[in-house]
Amino acid sequence: MSLVVVVVALPARLAAVSATQLADHWPVAVNLPAGSLLGAWAGASRAVRMRSGTLYKVPAALMVFMAAALLVTHLTTVGTPALPLWAQVPCGVVAGFGIGVVAAITGVAGGELLIPTIVLLSGLDIRTAGSLSLLVSLPTMLVAFARYRRDGSFAVLAANLRFTGVMAAGSIAGALLVGVFSDLMLVPVPAVILLVSSVKFVRHD
Repeated sequence: MSLVVVVVALPARLAAVSATQLADHWPVAVNLPAGSLLGAWAGASRAVRMRSGTLYKVPAALMVFMAAALLVTHLTTVGTPALPLWAQVPCGVVAGFGIGVVAAITGVAGGELLIPTIVLLSGLDIRTAGSLSLLVSLPTMLVAFARYRRDGSFAVLAANLRFTGVMAAGSIAGALLVGVFSDLMLVPVPAVILLVSSVKFVRHD
């Protein structure tokens, strides 16, 4: 579902931030994936080997972390440490690796963590950071997808084809209509969903 959202949202975001504007910040789109691609493969590899109990608890903890990051990013002003270029590059690779691991294990695109990371490291505005996060998310998710597919993990899609189709349709509609809703609704709702999901993960038998 996250992959569908990213694929649809990326061209839709070009209406808000042009390709020319994004091209001016190409180092960000190269720096973070240098770590996130490795992180996605490592995270997916770890996930398929986790015990069932652990596989529920780890994503639950990560969801709480992402909900907190989402709320902090939108309720406070994120400053930039003004790191020199030689420090930004390794920091971006390390941050990208961690985000790739989280995205692969939880099955999300990682924008909740990518956007504040891009703002923090590069000092870009939130709109540009959001578009750049999609450029990083797409290859990251494709790598995780390939790793899961290697272990036959996506057989569940065929077994739940109708549910998958309905969710995909809803994801596409949400990606295209995101500009219709205000941040007052968009920020708290995903955070609450993440928190509720984390509780259900922990209580899963």
